[in-house]
Amino acid sequence: MQDSAVRSYLGEIDFDAQSLRAKYDAERDKRIRQEGVDQYIEITADYAHFQDDPYSQRIERKALFDEVEILIIGAGFGGLLMGARLREAGFEDIRVIDKAGDFGGTWYWNRYPGAMCDVESYCYLPLLEELNYVPEHKYSFAPEILEHSRNIARHYRLYDNACLQTVVTNMHWDDSSQRWVVETDRGDRMRAKFVAMSNGPLHRPKLPGIPGINQFKGHTFHTSRWDYSYTGGNAMGGLTKLADKRVGIIGTGATGVQCIPHLGQWAKQLYVFQRTPSSIDVRDNRTTDKTWFQSQPEGWQQARMDNFTTLVGGGEAEEDLIQDGWTDIYRKLSGGAARRAELEMGRPLTNSERAELLELADYKKMNTIRARVDDIVNDKQTAELLKPWYRQFCKRPCFHDEYLDTYNRGNVQLVDTNGQGVQQISPNGVIVDGTEYPVDCLIFATGFEIGTGYTRQSGYDISGRHGRQLSEYWRDEAQTYQGLMTQQFPNCFFLGFVQTAITVNVPYALNEQAKHVTYLLQNLRRLGRDLIEPDADAQADYEADIHRRSQVGARFYAECTPGYYNSEGAEGNMQGFFTNMVTADPMSFYEALRLWREQGHLEGYQLS
Repeated sequence: MQDSAVRSYLGEIDFDAQSLRAKYDAERDKRIRQEGVDQYIEITADYAHFQDDPYSQRIERKALFDEVEILIIGAGFGGLLMGARLREAGFEDIRVIDKAGDFGGTWYWNRYPGAMCDVESYCYLPLLEELNYVPEHKYSFAPEILEHSRNIARHYRLYDNACLQTVVTNMHWDDSSQRWVVETDRGDRMRAKFVAMSNGPLHRPKLPGIPGINQFKGHTFHTSRWDYSYTGGNAMGGLTKLADKRVGIIGTGATGVQCIPHLGQWAKQLYVFQRTPSSIDVRDNRTTDKTWFQSQPEGWQQARMDNFTTLVGGGEAEEDLIQDGWTDIYRKLSGGAARRAELEMGRPLTNSERAELLELADYKKMNTIRARVDDIVNDKQTAELLKPWYRQFCKRPCFHDEYLDTYNRGNVQLVDTNGQGVQQISPNGVIVDGTEYPVDCLIFATGFEIGTGYTRQSGYDISGRHGRQLSEYWRDEAQTYQGLMTQQFPNCFFLGFVQTAITVNVPYALNEQAKHVTYLLQNLRRLGRDLIEPDADAQADYEADIHRRSQVGARFYAECTPGYYNSEGAEGNMQGFFTNMVTADPMSFYEALRLWREQGHLEGYQLS
């Protein structure tokens, strides 16, 4: 099949691929900054107030010097699923610890107006079947997700013995007692036989290192610490106190896309400062058909999650149970599209043909995204600035039905920075290309500590056997077995985004990890063993396999516009979100873990 056959298969190609590729490259290159992720400020010292908790009043308690069997660090979906699966397996001596005032993780912190999940709630909200809960919408809003998190904690008795409003400050392995010693900002010095690290990255806000950021005299906050006492309203909107305020917001990623429509509706004047526009497709949210929901057979949620994960991992399924924007773009732009082309063409594609097919299909899809901007935004100059010039998966695709319309409001102005970011923050406003935009309130929608190294994300270091520090061990890149444990750190499990398979539906990955850790602990108990640690050879083999499986994704993201997916485009940096992660066919990864469990040999681990 020649290039003309690839084009023929895709239908009309009404664009010049070479020109588009050059445009994408130029847009990427002008956004690359030498400092990479270091362009962001860690929330410490002068900036520590940006991570203060505005949602819960501090409750004083006495320091703890006790011991538990299993300590779970993190009260988000990972910690909730870990606790739930352990309770189901009969484990009782469990403690959950988190700096937040309640369970919920990122949904405890993300209460900004318009916050909602972008994955279908029937897949995204964990343990629906176990709690017999019916989500109100196909895509749930933040208040409902937070309450569902609390209900999981109540159902599995995870509030019992929990330490909330507690920040871990140090964690080290004590060889003599064969226990982990965990210290906190409450003066605690507790011990644990096992520790499950589920303190994901979506809780520590980050700020852009803009000159003058600490000189601004107006009101300011991060979107993950929304100040409703200043704006009025709640997560559903109604920001009435902004009626006489000039508001600036920095950041147009997933968070900005969701809250900007509410700011535009209520603020006297809104300035949106943009470095890189997001891809905005149709959301089409709707209420849940409860008759349909209640008719689902036993095991429906696991089957639905498997179906979604298969489709967005580039796999094939007889039926698309979800039928939304996610499954549509993956069917058209991933390995599944190439396999369908091979079936229709009657022969395998060469590597170059496959690459061309997926690239052209991507260009066609992104052209429809850009055309949607033209259809909605009235001002043509603004519309041009809102068009994304990169491959679909270079940034997390956004789906929203009000975001683009916001720029048709007379009180809303897009301030594009030509990929350079804000030049300076003055005492009275924001400076871009020499022009000052005066604002009363400045909001940072600049995301969380992702791609900045594990210990910076967690906020503390971990010392294993003989004082070996995790920050040193993982200085260049993470080193694990099965993405869950690392040598010299016995009885410590890492849940989340470390050398594992990642899927659009993050709770799916967390649930699979929680089930795997529970299996390991059940077998330790069955065998009467106390310690588990990866075998050196098994860890080395696993790392080699992960490197191999992640290479395709690494090449793709290296060519992308800068963002947290590729460590802001920093060449050679091994801390990007997708570094050494399986992004293609994640189902095969989790199926391999299930098969490993079925064999029952605990291969690759040393027990003692």
